[in-house]
This record gives sequence, C-alpha cells and structure tokens, in this order.
Amino acid sequence: MNKQQIIYVLTLLLFCNLNAQEKLSELPGKELQNKIRLNFIPVTMPTDQYPNLKPTMGLVGLHYLVPFNNWLYGGAGFHYAVTGDQGGLFTLGAEIGINKKIYNNFYVDANFHFGGGGGYRYLVNDGAFINSNVGLQYKKNNYSVGIQYSYIDFFSGKINDNTLSLFIEIPSILRLTDYKNAHKKFISNSNLEETNFWMQPVVKNVQQVRFDFFFPFGDSKKDNGTPLDETLYVLGFEYQKHLNEQTFLFAHTDAIYKGLRAGFMDLFVGAGYHPYQSKYLNFFTKFGIGAAGGRIAPEGGLTIYPSAGLDIKLANNFTLSGHGGYYRALDGDFEAYTIGFGVKYLGLNGGTVSSPKKQLSNFYTQGITVSLENQTYFKVNKTDDLENILNTDLQLLSLQFNYDINKNIYLIGEAGFAYGGRSGGYAHGLVGAGFKTNPLLNSPLSLFIDLTGGAAGGAGVDTGEGIIVRPSAGINLNITNNFAFTVSGGQLYAPFGNVNATNLNIGINYSFGSLSAKK
Repeated sequence: MNKQQIIYVLTLLLFCNLNAQEKLSELPGKELQNKIRLNFIPVTMPTDQYPNLKPTMGLVGLHYLVPFNNWLYGGAGFHYAVTGDQGGLFTLGAEIGINKKIYNNFYVDANFHFGGGGGYRYLVNDGAFINSNVGLQYKKNNYSVGIQYSYIDFFSGKINDNTLSLFIEIPSILRLTDYKNAHKKFISNSNLEETNFWMQPVVKNVQQVRFDFFFPFGDSKKDNGTPLDETLYVLGFEYQKHLNEQTFLFAHTDAIYKGLRAGFMDLFVGAGYHPYQSKYLNFFTKFGIGAAGGRIAPEGGLTIYPSAGLDIKLANNFTLSGHGGYYRALDGDFEAYTIGFGVKYLGLNGGTVSSPKKQLSNFYTQGITVSLENQTYFKVNKTDDLENILNTDLQLLSLQFNYDINKNIYLIGEAGFAYGGRSGGYAHGLVGAGFKTNPLLNSPLSLFIDLTGGAAGGAGVDTGEGIIVRPSAGINLNITNNFAFTVSGGQLYAPFGNVNATNLNIGINYSFGSLSAKK
C-alpha cells in the first residue's frame, strides 16, 4: 500500500467516525419532575402481648416518586426503624398515590404502599405489610411539607397501628430520552441554541461498590447479649449526587457477609465535601445519618457515620477510593471504627454545560433499565430456634438497576426483601453483570443471562454468614421502546450455608436513555 492509499484509508475512517456522531440538537428529550419524600411514622407496638417491648417504634420512610400525570404518581421506597427497640427492621415496597390541589398552595395527598421486610420474625412473620396514607400537603417553590393519617399493618404478624405521620418533600429533576436513542454518540458545539432542551448544567453523580471492615468496641453486644468483638465484613453500594464541584449528597446501604450470622444491614443518607481536589487525587469528608441493626442487641436503630478518605484516579470515569470512619448507634450501644475501600464510577449526565461559560462537546446516551420483580425461591433451607432444618418457598419483592456497557452487556445492582414464606426480615443485596441478545427475528422478544452475587440473610434463612451467588436466564417481551415484561429463572446458592434453591422471577422493566458527557 503506497502513501496516497494510506492517506485515503485514514481519511475514510475519520469520515466514518465523524459520520457516526449525530447532532445533539436533534436528540429529543423529556423532563420528569420527580420527588424525594422523607416521612416519619410513630408506630404503637403490641405491648399487651409482649410487655418487654418499648411502647413506640419510630419508622422513617425514604421514597422516590415519579409523576404519571398532574395528579397520579408512583414509586418505590424503603422504611427503617430509628427509635424504640426494633433496630434492624428494614422494608422495601412499591406505591401509588394521588395528589390534587384544593386551595392555593394546599393539596390533598393519598397513597398506598405494599412491601416486604421486617426485623424480629415473631413480630412480622411473613414480612408483608401495607401502609396507606391520606392527608394535607403544603407546597412552595416545588418543596413541600405535609401531615397524614397513616395505617400500617404487617398483616401476617403482630404490628399494626393507626397514627399520624409527617413528611417533607424535595424535587429531583430527571432529564432523559427514549431508550431507542441509547448507545449513540452525539456532538455539540458553541452554536447550540440556548433554548435547546439539553442546554442545561450537567449533573455530576458517582456510583460506588464498597467493601468495609467494622471493628466493634465498647459495649457493643450480639443479639444473645454476649460482647461483640469480631471484625465484621460488609459489602455495600453508594450513590452520590454533586450540588457543586465540592459538595455532594449521598445514600448508601451495606449488608454483612462475614463476622456474624447473616442479618445485619444499614441504610444512610448524608452530605460530603471535597476540601482538596487535583487531577489524580481527591480528599473527601462525609457525614451520614440513618439506621442499622440485625444480629446485635435490641436498639432503636438510629446511627451516625462520619468518615473521611481519598480517591485515586484510575481512568477518566473510574477511581479507587479508600476511607475510614466511626460508626455509632445513638439509641443503643453499638459502635465501631471502620476502614474500607471501593471502586467509583463518575458520570456527567442530563446537560451540556459543566461550569459557567464552559460547554462540553462530546456525548453519548447511557442505557438504564429499572426493574420491579416478584421473586420466588423454592424449598429454601432455614434454621429455627432449635436449629432444625426447614424448607419454605420464599416470596421477595426486588428492585434492580441495569447500566448498559453497550447494546448487549450491562452491569447489575439489586435489592430484595421477603414478604412471604415465614421469613420477614430476610433481604439480599446483589451486584453482577448480564448479557442480552438483540430482538429475535425482528420480534419483540430478547433473551438474557445474568450472573450476580452478594450478601443475604435474616429470618433464619441458612445463608451461613451471608455470601450468595445467583446465575439466571430469561426472556424480555418488549411492549414499547421503554416498557417490557420480563420472566427469568435461576439458582440461588450459598457456598457457606445450606441454601441451594431454584428460583422464578416475574416483573416489569422501564428503560430509558440518559445523556452523558465524555470526559
């Protein structure tokens, strides 16, 4: 090949690459005015049957709500105990609600929530519960506060109550595009009109897989009253949303996989700050407040977690993170020093402007899928108080997020909580990867295989100290570009326990594209 031919081939390749980039001004988008709701429900406990219980449990709910139209919304949420003696009670559920203006800034708000979870099994039994609410809401500048009449009922257990609850609500804007526009490259320039949908500040967010080690000390005790001095090995996931270059909000959750019998978990929300940042190193400090418990002495659950650490840049979007901190129950005795590490993925999403007067030029659309599933696990080995082996069919409600690497390969994060099978309080957290085919023969059907693993335990489910693995395969029926029904089956295996159960999953997927900037 002579010099002229080489130049011709290189020019052709460059032209093809530029041709593969579409104009950002032609990418359609839409904006969802979502809400994050935090509510507090004081729940009267059944002290007439169990006089040793504290009379009231303080239950906090953390909900992510999506509008369907101007009066109907749906979403998902967690509940967790923070006062009383039910620390370790966690739930996951789905909800639907209505919100209607009645006068000026006042609205009527009503919703129904169904979920699964729990703490002490003798109080929640299967773990299924409902929470219905109706009340008054005051809105101002897209923020709101409200008071509601609430009914909560673990209907196969002993906890049920009618009470008054309070909530606050803050906005969370999500800019997205149709899933058919995912996995494409786009180019922009300084001539992008200010009125263009994507002419907005980018949102910097971070997703992290965490591996922590807790070193309990002081008066920390196990649930049998003996001192807790074993090192706890914990697997967790964290999401961060930056308010500016230095300040961020975060939420993270952990589950134990070694050091105690499986069943301990936590959930924190909080804020962080970067006092120093350079091209390759970032220092940070954080303060989290939330709930923790399970397999430790009965406590209220409310816990704080200040920490500090260092990020080391590995690639444009990946950093290796190390951190240390202090873990303290405010309504109990559990405390520990912590040290850990993790891998962070950094994204710039939803806009084109990274700072005032600085517009980015190269973008791609990240494919994301959110799944809500009912999961059945057949003949799961359990241990009761007499250490006898029991078999039961577990029913779980799960929430899964898939992040596409390309059109066929994706990463997985999942949380699941039991609501049936005499196992209220059992939960799992999984991470992994999957592969999906293109539509089969131009039909709406596609196949997929997943491999996930993580930590699970609680309610006597015999996962040992908590490590589980779950391979699965299934089929998606695509109803629209964004919605699909999904069915899959697989095997749940605990290598250090006695669980080896076949499982069946049925659910619905919502997929969308998120505009991401290339760094």
